[in-house]
Amino acid sequence: MKKVVLLINAITTNPTEDELDVLDEANIVEEALMELGYESERLFMGLNMDETSEQLLLKKPSFVFNLVESLDKDGKLIYFAPSLLEHLKIPFTGCRSESTYITSNKTLTKKMLFAAGLPTPRQICDITTEKFNPSIKYIAKPVWEDASVGISDENILPGDIQIIQGFVDKHISLKYFFEEFIIGREFNVSVLAGSNGPEVLPIPEIVFQNFPDEKPKIIGYSAKWDEDSFEYQNTNRVFGLEESDYKLAQKLKQICLDCWHLFGLNGYARIDFRVDENGNPMILEINANPCLSADAGFYAATQKAGYSFSDVINRIIKDTWN
Repeated sequence: MKKVVLLINAITTNPTEDELDVLDEANIVEEALMELGYESERLFMGLNMDETSEQLLLKKPSFVFNLVESLDKDGKLIYFAPSLLEHLKIPFTGCRSESTYITSNKTLTKKMLFAAGLPTPRQICDITTEKFNPSIKYIAKPVWEDASVGISDENILPGDIQIIQGFVDKHISLKYFFEEFIIGREFNVSVLAGSNGPEVLPIPEIVFQNFPDEKPKIIGYSAKWDEDSFEYQNTNRVFGLEESDYKLAQKLKQICLDCWHLFGLNGYARIDFRVDENGNPMILEINANPCLSADAGFYAATQKAGYSFSDVINRIIKDTWN
């Protein structure tokens, strides 16, 4: 029986819900690996690279299933895991170190999207030199964090430098950039590797129900992680775009494939979009190795496509050697 190591970020003291979610991912991946005939064990990775290296070399896995999402609650360190595995020459699932680093750095991702001619909202990284448009709204986003960490209604801001500066002064624990806030529909599109190349899975729209007109329609931290919140209970995932708007669905699919190739993605990914009031798709984020939990968007898309999760995991594993 082939041995697999699930590499997981070490859980910190007093972990948040988004940090604990990796354990749910591990559970569901372990079940799939068992169905596929693999023997698996967990290895928790912290900041001690020597310790992790020694354990990996001792265990001699056939490959590693990489579930590391951050180290010491720091999203900018997510690429340490694939970098270490590449250094040790151990095969692993998901995206390589370069694509993981680039896509986890949202401002660098957007620069590459602009250079490639792919649609994404204009960004402002340096508020001291770049000008805001007072007639539009902006959204403040952490440069490195994932899982909607650091995102709430207060992140939607007018193009007023004093208000923008006030936000930055108040949130000094994270590094933020600003992008034009796109009013429109939201789609989270999953892509899965396959023998014939990447496959764009059925496309879900995020529907914001019962939101008052003055409330921003965004997926903030509460909408993802606080089950008792208004946002969590009133944001829903709805499939069927391929039937209701074939042309838009095809646009989104093609952009996803363009992103897959541009960033050199592997295994699985998710691309988040806003579609403006004129029907123009705008790329918000590229998510390498998105969440695999049973309540996450990627899992839902695989089920809508009619795939068993063990088949999905098998396809991710096979792409390890591509």
